[in-house]
Amino acid sequence: MASGNFKTTVKFYYYLKMNDLSDERKKSVLFIFIDGLGIGQRDENNPFAGIKNVDPLAHFIGEKGDVIYDGLMIPTDACLGIEGRPQSASGQTTILTGINAPKLLGFHKQGFPNQTLRDVIRDKSIFLQLKNKNVTENVFVNAYTPQFFTETPRWKSATTCAVEAAGLQFRKLPDLLGKKALFHDFTNQTLREKGFNVPVFSASDAAEILADITATHRFTLYEHFTTDKIGHDRDYARAETHLPLLAKFISETLKRVDLEKTTVILTSDHGNIENLSVRNHTLNNVPTIIWGWENKKIAERIKDLTDITPAILQLLT
Repeated sequence: MASGNFKTTVKFYYYLKMNDLSDERKKSVLFIFIDGLGIGQRDENNPFAGIKNVDPLAHFIGEKGDVIYDGLMIPTDACLGIEGRPQSASGQTTILTGINAPKLLGFHKQGFPNQTLRDVIRDKSIFLQLKNKNVTENVFVNAYTPQFFTETPRWKSATTCAVEAAGLQFRKLPDLLGKKALFHDFTNQTLREKGFNVPVFSASDAAEILADITATHRFTLYEHFTTDKIGHDRDYARAETHLPLLAKFISETLKRVDLEKTTVILTSDHGNIENLSVRNHTLNNVPTIIWGWENKKIAERIKDLTDITPAILQLLT
């Protein structure tokens, strides 16, 4: 075979190979984690029952059902067979690894992961599991402030430990200014109150940024925890202003994501904001809402928080 023909054949082979992979490479998952979001009762203690414009988050009772954009909501067990109220460190570790962290510890761990949970995340982080399966286009969207890297003691959330376990780069404020990251409150209002010179993002602005990042990654994680703070503060007035804004951010993101190629998964680590009569976390199920590609297939396998990471792995590997 002439050398020119051989080179052409080789190029054609790699062209076909890349085309064979292209459809799979385009499949992606956007994971939206909302801290402290449970399925409550339709009563005066549940802000979702009295506030308008909170779709797709308006779930007052523990029933399966359709939500906007053909999403499916699955009541999801956050207690995991362990007595007591679910807590952030063990719940988030479970979500991000697929390991029943409360069962491993024998109790629900609040706040930040202890050494046992950090070891679990080090070995089983969703980011690491994807990396080990050659799914490497992954990102944690949330931007960190400079103080996080210099202050001591340096408190690390389960998500921070998961990012470190896979050796991913942290997004910082320059990434936020370049619209390559979001802060946890997605509007930047919290940053501005702390004196940072950053622009205010509308819900639509933030949704566009998140959708653009999702379009160039296989797995994208965004974390929001203002909801948990509102629940602990029992701040109904803030819930009235924040929940419609959060719902708009989510719905605007769904409008911009290609749901034929992307699965969007939203879940939480425990209940809280759905019952403002108490400051503590609740025993309620949390909602797992799934939109887009293969959502019905994935919804069938979700029962508790240990099912989230395996579901993501199923979609991407």
